[in-house]
Formats: sequence, structure tokens, C-alpha cells
Amino acid sequence: MLQADERRLAEWEARAEWPLTGLAVVFLVAYAWQVLDDGATPGVRTGLEIALWVVWLVFAVDYVVRLKLAVDKRKFVVRHLFDLLAVVLPVVRQLRVLRLVTVLNVLNKRLAGRIRQRVGIYVAGVTLMVGLCASLAVLDAERHQENATITTFGDALWWTLTTISTVGYGDRYPVSWEGRMVAGLLMVGGIALLGVITGTIASWLVEKLSGVEQQLERADEALLTEVRSLRAELAEMRAELNAGSTEHA
Repeated sequence: MLQADERRLAEWEARAEWPLTGLAVVFLVAYAWQVLDDGATPGVRTGLEIALWVVWLVFAVDYVVRLKLAVDKRKFVVRHLFDLLAVVLPVVRQLRVLRLVTVLNVLNKRLAGRIRQRVGIYVAGVTLMVGLCASLAVLDAERHQENATITTFGDALWWTLTTISTVGYGDRYPVSWEGRMVAGLLMVGGIALLGVITGTIASWLVEKLSGVEQQLERADEALLTEVRSLRAELAEMRAELNAGSTEHA
């Protein structure tokens, strides 16, 4: 019964991964449009807002279904804590970008093993996604605040670059609590991203070294087999020579 229930959960997740990824991409486009087009008409803004909340609803339903299918619900919550945050925290407008964690999860599951040898591409893609999301979120939070230092998308990109790289020039900084929350998450995300990079490189190196070790072991085995074969041939030749010497005598 336990295995059957876990299989149902795995089947649901497999079916839902790519549809949720598509919705996350739709969300990114809608949210970027909403943030960057500050002068959009009320009709356009209403349409974008509806699209964003529809995506949130689908994500929430998916999480509830998976929680219901999970046998060990406590373990499921702990293992999918980021998914829970992506559903709960986006009630704060600027944290809606957490829904894009679905895209990162799918990319990690589908591509990490395939492009481990091309670590640079994988890391660049994840960094670009995190940086874009953080820039949109902090601009959304800060643009209309009093004494704001982040008022354009360029300012937001620069702030994201200095924050995620831990340089922190201090010329651009959030003044609202929403913006500071985004900053905190970006700092944690930057540390986590560094851990992922380190782990991916270490895993790749271990895999390469293991492959070299296996090749050396196979080479040693082949060499040992060849030596044994030569010894057998020499023994046969020696026996033939001894037999010839005996007959001659």
C-alpha cells in the first residue's frame, strides 16, 4: 500500500512538472510586463493581475494534491519546503517570483545530470533566472518609495549584481521592508547557489576521477591477462625445447 501511494505521487509529479513549468514561464512574462510597463492601462493591469493569481491558484492546488497523495506528510513538507514558501509567501506581491522555483526544480531534475560536464552553462542559466527575478521584485517594491535609490530596471540589475556577488557597493539599497525581504532572500539564494556550484563541480570531478580509476583498473587487468598469456606461451616454448633436447639426446 505504501509503495502504491508513493507511486501515485510520483506519477502526479511527473505529469505536472512540464505544465507547471509552462505556467511559471507565463507568470514570468506577465509579472515582468506588469513591473516594467508602469504606465499600462487599467485593463491591461487587471488582466495581468488575474493571470498571476490564476497561476498562483494552480500552484496551490498542485501542492495540496501532492500533500494529500504523500504517505509521510511531515517528510513531504520538509522535503518540499521551498514549494510551500512559493505558495504561501507570494501573498506579498514582490515575492510572487518564488513561483518560478518550479522552473528551477524541473531544470535541475532534467538537465543537471546531462550537462554536468558543462557546468558553466548550467550555472549561468540558474544565475540569470535568479538575478532577473530579484531585479523585477526589488524594482516592484522600491520604485515608488520615498527616498528610493532603486527606481529603474538598470538600478535593479546593478543592485542584484552587487548583492548576489557579495560585493555590496552600497550605492543602491532597498528602503522598504518588502525590498529588504527580497534582499534577504537573494543573499540566502546567492549562498545556496554557490553551494550548488561547488557541489556540481565536486560531483563532476568525482565522476571524472572515478572514470579514470576504472580505466586504470581495466588497463591493469588487461596487462595482467597479457602477462599471464605470455608466461603460458613461454612455458609451452620451454616445454617444447626440453622435449626436443630430450629426443635429440
